[in-house]
Amino acid sequence: MRSLTSLAIKGLLAGSLLLSGAAGAADIEMKASHQWPGGKGDIRDEMVQMIARHMADSKSGVNITVYPGKSLYKPKEQWSPLTKGKLDITAFPLAYAGGKHPEFNLTLMPGLVKNHDHAKRLNKSEFMNRIKKIMDDAGVMVLADTWLAGGFVSKERCVLVPEDVKGLKFRAAGKAFNQMLAAAGASIASMPSSEIYAGLQTGVIDSANTSSSSLVSYRIYEQVSCLTAPGANALWVMYEPILMSKKSFAKLSEAQQKEILKAGKMAEEFASKASKEADQKLVDAYKNAGVKVVEMTAEQAAMWRKVADESSYKEFAEKVKGGKELLDLALSVE
Repeated sequence: MRSLTSLAIKGLLAGSLLLSGAAGAADIEMKASHQWPGGKGDIRDEMVQMIARHMADSKSGVNITVYPGKSLYKPKEQWSPLTKGKLDITAFPLAYAGGKHPEFNLTLMPGLVKNHDHAKRLNKSEFMNRIKKIMDDAGVMVLADTWLAGGFVSKERCVLVPEDVKGLKFRAAGKAFNQMLAAAGASIASMPSSEIYAGLQTGVIDSANTSSSSLVSYRIYEQVSCLTAPGANALWVMYEPILMSKKSFAKLSEAQQKEILKAGKMAEEFASKASKEADQKLVDAYKNAGVKVVEMTAEQAAMWRKVADESSYKEFAEKVKGGKELLDLALSVE
């Protein structure tokens, strides 16, 4: 069964034939935005840069200027201009748009994604078809699927079981993790991953969770005493795709559209391998910095999942329209 996203892309390709003549010989200038440091090896930056390089090297007539480090838009402000065609491309943690589309909060749900291989199976599921249909209706398409695992860090103590977060001031990436951590006794401070370092430095927070790549890119190891690495029982796995405005895509000729879809596929394949390597780089970087590194056991992860079942899972199923059905679809993917 073809996904809704593939059908939408084919429709855009067909529609663009009417616009291909208007594109002419002049190069098309596009802007790509993301929040992570540029040129420092962050997976998401590398993916966007790879797409930009491919479009330049293929002499496609599309020039993509990359604006890293939230230099063009603040992290959570990228969704709206993307839907309107004011921003062309972004590397974007989809749960950041959970305020506008609460269904997106399911793409960062504690323990929902077990590991990188499980994430790949989710990409081909009816669950992701539904998520991508919401994106499509909002005017956004996916160039590259990406799931990144992550861990917990703290200045105070290692986080292994729910009891460990009582009294801690925690940054979590999305609503579902906020709800779970609050239920376990933590206080919550919301901020993008780009602000974790300053938050820890100033005492606004003393603990956080985010992706392996962000934990290294932002040098969080300089501010903490313990890392709970993803390991075999990762609680934190987030969908962070490369997205493109459908309005921007429609401005391209058919040949240019094929090239940028090809570039997106290349970036996705790169991330599939690099995301696994990022987890080991995380462990190495923190050990080298003298930070204690631990991993959750299956039993400890199950304790967290019990808290999540009674908080974030319950809230999503009850409060989001069609939430229980969507959650069941995600949980049905083995």
